[in-house]
Amino acid sequence: MAQPLTPEWYDQVDEGVIDPDQRIIDPHHHLWPRGGALPYGLDELLADVGSGHDVQRTVFVECRAAYATDAPRWLRPVGETAFVAAEAASSSGYLISGIVAHADLTDLEHLDVALDAHAAAGAGLLRGIRDAAASAEHPEALMIPGGAAPGRYGDPQFRAGVARLGQRSLTYDAWHYHYQNPEFAALARAVPDTMMVLDHFGTPLGVGPYEDRRGEIFEQWKLDVAEIARCDNVVAKIGGLAMPDNGFGWHTAERPPTSDEFVARQRRYYDHAIECFGPERCMFESNFPIDRFSLSYRVLWNGLKKIAAPFSPSERDAMLFANAAKVYRLEA
Repeated sequence: MAQPLTPEWYDQVDEGVIDPDQRIIDPHHHLWPRGGALPYGLDELLADVGSGHDVQRTVFVECRAAYATDAPRWLRPVGETAFVAAEAASSSGYLISGIVAHADLTDLEHLDVALDAHAAAGAGLLRGIRDAAASAEHPEALMIPGGAAPGRYGDPQFRAGVARLGQRSLTYDAWHYHYQNPEFAALARAVPDTMMVLDHFGTPLGVGPYEDRRGEIFEQWKLDVAEIARCDNVVAKIGGLAMPDNGFGWHTAERPPTSDEFVARQRRYYDHAIECFGPERCMFESNFPIDRFSLSYRVLWNGLKKIAAPFSPSERDAMLFANAAKVYRLEA
């Protein structure tokens, strides 16, 4: 059973902020209105980004929040974009500086209408689309099972929709599971003119039937990530590995991990992704509040900074700030 997300649980690990002057863009977080799927709205986001690290900008990524239930199917996700744009306008400064919205990329008849509506509702913040292809083989074993139909990346209509994003200077954010990485590589090769963002390392699973296969999964994952990195139109968001479904078990522990414990368990994923993509094509992400089931925002970014420490100052800044600014066209 997951631990309750209480201040007392997080307070068991109290760390000072490492390298507090390093600027950060958090390119992946979610929000819900009060009463939504998780208790994480603007107030919680502001508390997290204000906990010590120099987080200057963020990017919201779709999570099926605040859909417009009275709109046509293809326009319902625009309600989420309008909700986030309003939250961004009410936050201090330019904190939420980009929105990755949802649209059905197979619905070519209505795609441009939906993208136009997102652009209008986003008030200048729309940067990309995530139409997740995560297709859970064993949904009963996962806390957050992806419900996409198998083979979505190979669907000609889906590929045409992804191509349309590139024509409109929008990114495609990809969320799927480790066994779908080869399919994603094929998509990236087939649609080379669209900038694609690999979310969460391709989500290597570690629970249920995958728990006893983690070593085998890691070895194949390394090969698949190297193949994806050959596609120049793909950049990697490195983070999102503290989700309960990744199998590290921190969400059920008596206390959350320290940043050193986090690094010890996960560094090999980060090191391999950075080796394959290079620091110029990687950006650290929080994936909050999903990774918040495992550790606090301050401890997470301490861990990410420790992973980045062996690199040069310019490479660290690229992975923590500049790459996200470039990919999502954010103000410097």
